Amino acid sequence: MRHAWKMDLDPSAITPESVWRARRRFLRGVALAPLALGASSPARAASDDQPSGLALPAPRNAQWSTNEPVNSWRDITTYNNFYEFGTGKGDPARYAGQMRLDPWTVRIDGAVRHPVTLDIDDLRKLAPLEERIYRLRCVEAWSMVIPWTGYSLSHLLAHVEPTEDAKYVVFTTAVQPKAMPGVQEGILDWPYVEGLRMDEAMHPLTLLTFGLYGHELPAQDGAPMRVIVPWKYGFKSGKSLTRIHLQATQPTTSWMRAAPQEYGFYANVNPAVPHPRWSQATERRIGSGLFAARISTQLFNGYAKSVAGLYQGMDLRRDF
Repeated sequence: MRHAWKMDLDPSAITPESVWRARRRFLRGVALAPLALGASSPARAASDDQPSGLALPAPRNAQWSTNEPVNSWRDITTYNNFYEFGTGKGDPARYAGQMRLDPWTVRIDGAVRHPVTLDIDDLRKLAPLEERIYRLRCVEAWSMVIPWTGYSLSHLLAHVEPTEDAKYVVFTTAVQPKAMPGVQEGILDWPYVEGLRMDEAMHPLTLLTFGLYGHELPAQDGAPMRVIVPWKYGFKSGKSLTRIHLQATQPTTSWMRAAPQEYGFYANVNPAVPHPRWSQATERRIGSGLFAARISTQLFNGYAKSVAGLYQGMDLRRDF
């Protein structure tokens, strides 16, 4: 839906189309509740600004890290999109602690020579862990800079040996209805599904992620394992993965199914391609204050030098 008048509303306060299309009540209101102040959570207390959980020490990978100042632990763990727990930015921190994380296994199958189910400990040991500081840009025109811990997804994919039919990688997020109040709502068709083209998945920037700030991932940030694709909008980076499936055909991902006119398969950060209901030319850095000047959005979220070659010859307005 487009409007001719100028909106003064911050883009992050706009209700996603899939919510109002489903004619369901808002779980919490997709408003500016940036830090969920005063709310306590089984996952963590909002007043605690120190990393917690199992330590995952790892050396910094300077090649793939930005030098920008990182967001605080509080920013990263209390302002989240994780609709399985609700549409409010503070909902994941309130409710994600109810999710069962142990035991946890992930199935890697499909067009591979060695399909396998691995538990989280085996997955962490599959390749050396390293810390990378990545920007994460969300489609609602806000961003963070986060120190993630993990290793390139290509290590795991090489382990299972993709066949010649492997053209796409599909990621499936856990569904635990009793722990996830958002699953009871008609926000999306669950489970949450995302995907990458094979060359995108094999790119060294694509990170299989187990931690942040040198500690294991909190539940609200996608514990115990997620993928991070830093040149794409944040919804492409699937959380709390239970399956990684390789296949020949392009998948229909969750947001493509919910609102195909708004969310395409590629979801590359591109300031020249606006969302139908707001501009993506600028962004607000979380933690900078509500009245801080907005910053210009960079093509491919600033990673163009590394990834632009993946899309040579493509129409980035059509393949959005």
